[in-house]
Amino acid sequence: MNNTFQFLSPIDGDMIHARDGVTTADGLEIDVQFSAPSSHVLTINGISATYAKGIFSGKIRLNQAKNSITVYDYTTAESRQITVYLLPHFAGHYRLSIDDNIWFLRDIYQQQDNYPSLFDNPYLGFLKQVHDTYGTTIHLNLFYETEGFNLSQFPDRFKPEWQANADWLRLSFHARSEFPDRPYQQAGYEQVKHDCDCVKEQILRFAGETVMGPVTTLHWGEATVEGSRALRDAGYIAQLGYFNVDDELPPVSYYLTVEQRRNMKKRFVWHDNQEGITFVRASIVIDKTGLSDIVPFLDNYADKPSGLPPFVDLLVHEQYFYPFYEAYQLDFRERVLTAVKWAADKGYTPAFLGDCLFTDAP
Repeated sequence: MNNTFQFLSPIDGDMIHARDGVTTADGLEIDVQFSAPSSHVLTINGISATYAKGIFSGKIRLNQAKNSITVYDYTTAESRQITVYLLPHFAGHYRLSIDDNIWFLRDIYQQQDNYPSLFDNPYLGFLKQVHDTYGTTIHLNLFYETEGFNLSQFPDRFKPEWQANADWLRLSFHARSEFPDRPYQQAGYEQVKHDCDCVKEQILRFAGETVMGPVTTLHWGEATVEGSRALRDAGYIAQLGYFNVDDELPPVSYYLTVEQRRNMKKRFVWHDNQEGITFVRASIVIDKTGLSDIVPFLDNYADKPSGLPPFVDLLVHEQYFYPFYEAYQLDFRERVLTAVKWAADKGYTPAFLGDCLFTDAP
């Protein structure tokens, strides 16, 4: 592609939310920026573009879930078109998402005669406390098995209780098990599909369809395009990761390229139009951030080009809850509550990510 003739903002697949423009009676007004030689004459969706400081720009209004933006160059009769999406319910919400979940299910299985309720389990009991205090929606990504237990052993007698709490608690596939690390980094379609099907089948059996949704976080967030397609075909059309780039941190970015990861770093959300998959960036990894650093870490977004996240995904891992775990964090509860309180204090309201992305599905 000619680098002197291209979209600068938005780019193809960008998912546009209220913080990207000005809400009007006719839709969300955004500024489109485009690169082309200064002597050329351009229109954006038929409206004359203006040139300043090396960039053509023009304002358009988005009022559909799926929108085409076309730039036409009258000087060369050349055109470019992209597809972007309008997310009217995305900005201003948050959720708590937790990876590597399996041990709480093993405990309930082992103690089922002593637990009249799911929430007699200390871990789930704590999560319910978070929900009861802040209204938080909580999403748990599950392993299929761990030492001495797999999901097929979990009883279905708690199914009514799962259903009764489906308004704030969701379950999805994460991986077959914790080890090996990065299990799907080189995996093909069939391996990911098999492991995903195993977990989804059991969730459906013991908890029911209402606790399932269109979002998951793959273990280690690394996949081939075939692996992400398998997740997509299983219903997980939104996939969450870190999308680290230009640093020494693990990418946790599925199959995305460096340039796509840079866009994710700024945008937090992007839709791969070729594959039909939406990617969302976590805002913080709570167990990797010291208790006293959580608020400064989240506040610091305000000073970055991205600004505060439009949707705040607060990510943590189950195992740090337990005193028997080698890397147990004594302040696990305080860390989670601090992050959730930050979101609430900033005016973010609880919501499931899938509901914010796909009320009007692309």
